[in-house]
Amino acid sequence: MKLVSAIVAVSALFAAPAFANLDLAKKNACMACHAVDKKVVGPAYQEVAKKYAGQKDAVAAVAKSIKAGGSGKWGPIPMPAQAALSEADANTLAAWILAGAK
Repeated sequence: MKLVSAIVAVSALFAAPAFANLDLAKKNACMACHAVDKKVVGPAYQEVAKKYAGQKDAVAAVAKSIKAGGSGKWGPIPMPAQAALSEADANTLAAWILAGAK
């Protein structure tokens, strides 16, 4: 029983950042247009991760897109800028998205 409790506790520690980043995405209304695994208005986060896979500046590029917004990368509907989002939060969201939003 102690082993099971220890495994659950350790799993929770590793899962916490993912939940925190999902909460950050929800707090900033990202999930109104995006989902982890399916297109909503904007692309699925897993598709974004695939598009940027292997690019060394991917976190910076995605964070910049989050902060500045834009159009044309994923279709005709523009993404609104999240200019009030801190650089740290934009980088956290970008890293989480590029990890497949897991």
